[in-house]
Amino acid sequence: MTTNSSAKWTFITNHGLVLSYIFHNSTSTAREIANYIGVTERTTHKIISDLEDAGYIVRQKNGRRNYYIVDPQLPLRHHTKTDIMVEDLLESLTKEID
Repeated sequence: MTTNSSAKWTFITNHGLVLSYIFHNSTSTAREIANYIGVTERTTHKIISDLEDAGYIVRQKNGRRNYYIVDPQLPLRHHTKTDIMVEDLLESLTKEID
């Protein structure tokens, strides 16, 4: 069986990456998030809206800037992982390796 080494995939979705980034950088702009994650700014705005609509983040205004609050007590969305809270995912993505 041959594999295509140029095929790119990751274990964490863009939604998970944006959520993690926002958790650690609550005052970042969509452009900053997009540049870090490697997606377009438009995609980032869509992901932020998805996360906000689902209650995972709350967007608040501070002057002209937005800042975000993540609700870490919500479960993951996949029906097989609803026993895992967002905080568990965020914690595992931020652990330092000794």
